[in-house]
Amino acid sequence: MTDSDPRDPRRLAADAPLFEAWLRYTADSRAGRMRPFSIPGHKHRHDLVGDVVQGDVPMLAGLDTMKESLGLLAAAEARAADAWGTDWARLSVGGSTHANQASVLALGRPGQSVVVSRTLHRSVLLGIVLAGLRPIWVNPEIDPVTGLPGAVPAAEVAAALRVHPDVCGVLVGDPSYVGTLSDIEALAAAAHASGVPLVVDAAWAAYFGFSPRVPANALARGADALITSAHKSLPAWSQAALLLARTTRSGGLLDPDRLERGFEASATTSAAGAILASADASRALLQRDGPELVGRLVDLVAGARSALAAIDGVEVLCDRPDDGVAVDPAKLVVLLAGTGAHGHAIEEDLLAHGITVEMADRDVLVPLITLADDEGGVDTLIEALTAAIERHRGEPRPIRPSAAWSVRAETAIDPREAFFAPHETVASDAATGRVCAELIAPYPPGVPVLAPGEVVTLEALAALRDTRADGGRIAYAADPTLATIQVVA
Repeated sequence: MTDSDPRDPRRLAADAPLFEAWLRYTADSRAGRMRPFSIPGHKHRHDLVGDVVQGDVPMLAGLDTMKESLGLLAAAEARAADAWGTDWARLSVGGSTHANQASVLALGRPGQSVVVSRTLHRSVLLGIVLAGLRPIWVNPEIDPVTGLPGAVPAAEVAAALRVHPDVCGVLVGDPSYVGTLSDIEALAAAAHASGVPLVVDAAWAAYFGFSPRVPANALARGADALITSAHKSLPAWSQAALLLARTTRSGGLLDPDRLERGFEASATTSAAGAILASADASRALLQRDGPELVGRLVDLVAGARSALAAIDGVEVLCDRPDDGVAVDPAKLVVLLAGTGAHGHAIEEDLLAHGITVEMADRDVLVPLITLADDEGGVDTLIEALTAAIERHRGEPRPIRPSAAWSVRAETAIDPREAFFAPHETVASDAATGRVCAELIAPYPPGVPVLAPGEVVTLEALAALRDTRADGGRIAYAADPTLATIQVVA
């Protein structure tokens, strides 16, 4: 590829100030023109710990001066705001975890309520702890055909807002971890009727809005804030994310000053310039080639769905309008119950072929296909997956919804109160009826089954134990074996 090739990634630099600075810095470093007496400590030498430091350039005293005199980050964030059609944007090196928590800190005052979809990532729950808010949980509909979470019902959100007049905001995930979609327009209308903002965690679909083949982004459909992970679905470094918002400056409901304070509260002061530059370049790529790249992605997923659905017993998650099920057209979710094959066994076979998947439990596989994939790679996945299913085929079984989707929370005290309360460690059987002091979730997807302030129920314990016995990972718990649980003393 040459500089004159219109597809040369370096040509993105004209519209990506951080990416341009990264290209310039790394070229100067290779040429020996850089003599850094600032962090990082490796000083770009590769003879100490090897190539692991390749491309690592700090934001400050790297892409820009220590005093940010070039204004590169602000310029890149202004371009991101324009790309998503809003007036406020920040690039994060802390993933959607940081962006989620920053958005929660911008909502209300300690003691206020916030309406939250129960299937959101654990980072939202911990943001609620930081902010001192009181969660009012709403549960998405569970699809009886697939056992997966569907839409967050706008009617339930509206009902929660009526019952709790002190609510300061509504938090939902769209698309969900498995790609199912909610009616964002209806959710926004419900929130705005009560005078509160709608915040949407769209971590898995940074490409929404950049092609007519996929839905518009949540901001364009009425949301007040949007969180998305550039590293999940775009060609960006791990941890690259964005927080975008429509603020009071443009008729929205979010205070830009609170957003700034919320963002800075947990942001590192040593941001990795390479992460920021990759997010900047990915945004420029979407703006330049989005319709083509996202359209090709949708075609790849459609082809994979068709090939896998032809396997006896396999189902793939897709739109079922008659049942009110809508799915991200660029998301591949494979349902195995009808084959009798176990998802963990399938995953082991795939790993033996060097193929990783984003999620595997007994009944569900989520292989992540992105803009970076091509037909050859997807064909390899389908071939290996087909062979593994045949190798492990057994008696078809009924769908059993994951603990992450099926358990209903019983909140006893506020999460912040439980988080800071004195606690004790007890045998898990003795924890039943006690108030949980820790967060426990199957991972993936990282959705809490028990959280600080919630009653430890027999249902929750049984679901977590079943997950572990089935080969799943129990995350964040002090004792991942579940022999003991930390409870409020």
